[in-house]
Amino acid sequence: MALDLPFVWGVLIALAVFLYTALDGFDLGIGILFPVLGTEGNRDRAMNSIAPVWDGNETWLVLGGGGLFAAFPMAYSVLLTAFYPLVIGMLLALVFRGVAFEFRFKATTSGAKARWSVAFWAGSLVAALCQGIMLGAFIQGVAVEDGRYVGGWFDWLSPFSLLTGLAVPCGYALLGTGWLAMKGDGNLADLAFRYAVRCALGTVGFIALVSAFTPLVDPDAMNRWFGPNMILYGVAPVAVATLAVLLHGAIGKRRAGLVFLLGQGLFVACYLGFAITKYPFIIPNTVTFRTAAADESALAFLLPGALVLLPIIIGYTGYAYWVFRGKTSGKGYH
Repeated sequence: MALDLPFVWGVLIALAVFLYTALDGFDLGIGILFPVLGTEGNRDRAMNSIAPVWDGNETWLVLGGGGLFAAFPMAYSVLLTAFYPLVIGMLLALVFRGVAFEFRFKATTSGAKARWSVAFWAGSLVAALCQGIMLGAFIQGVAVEDGRYVGGWFDWLSPFSLLTGLAVPCGYALLGTGWLAMKGDGNLADLAFRYAVRCALGTVGFIALVSAFTPLVDPDAMNRWFGPNMILYGVAPVAVATLAVLLHGAIGKRRAGLVFLLGQGLFVACYLGFAITKYPFIIPNTVTFRTAAADESALAFLLPGALVLLPIIIGYTGYAYWVFRGKTSGKGYH
């Protein structure tokens, strides 16, 4: 049986995008939480907790974007053109955040450190906002004719995309609280659990709002969710509700690792619900992943490289997390 190369590449890119969301999501969330961490000492410890891994987490963004360009060039062209201002805003924010990360460690005065703290917070928030707005714009669809984007410069801007734009930073902040609860202790852990309650309520509330409005902006979602296969699409909301109840209990019992894992579970449930709602379209409701795929020979040529790189990336990522496991001290590896 011949290997279904477009499907394999679709799974690989979907996996890369999810791993970026799951891993870079919590360290963006820590940046978003910076203003409420109380003291510069807490901020030092929070930043030290992600210092060994934050740049490695962004490898998955490069892999997802590069894979989309190589395997689905039509989708890359259309989506990058449609979301160009958001992509540029996200990338600039990530660069700005990375600069703030390094310069804050090297600041020699409290005033300079405070300014770089603000810069780190702003870069994290803007990157998360851009990602959330792109999600909403993708759900509501883009204008395509003959494989080309024919919409306007600001077609992505709508009340719905702004709603998802706010939802993603809230969800990332929830992941950040779980991470800080695991890596911190004392006052930092207390703050993490306190804000975990608020972020969890906000995240579940945003999931409900986005789910309620999605059928209104995407008729295809309406037809799928309330059609003959309603039971299939009902798995995701049931999973979200179950995870929300378990998360509430885990926060109350101060089970830090479980708080982090259940927060990630909410992202898994939402991501899978999103994926099955949009399948098989890679450009919303217009172009399937098979239509947008590159030539089979190109996909076959690229696949061995991807299959070699993926285990290497997963291996060194896992090794970094293992080496730097445990509670974080006030002194970083810098």
